[in-house]
Amino acid sequence: MENRTARLTVLIDPRKKKIFETICAEHDLTASQVVRRLIRQYIIDNAGERELPEWLTRSRPGEG
Repeated sequence: MENRTARLTVLIDPRKKKIFETICAEHDLTASQVVRRLIRQYIIDNAGERELPEWLTRSRPGEG
């Protein structure tokens, strides 16, 4: 499991941000949770031949 966090600043159109946050809230998720999921999935989908750590590739509760 990840031990630390790092800040990632993303510039986004304010209108898109509002819609995104509204949809996240409708799913009882924070924008940060959704972005972390998207990044994780992007890494898995695009890692190519890279060996990824087990904590990154194992299924998480609620994901299948």
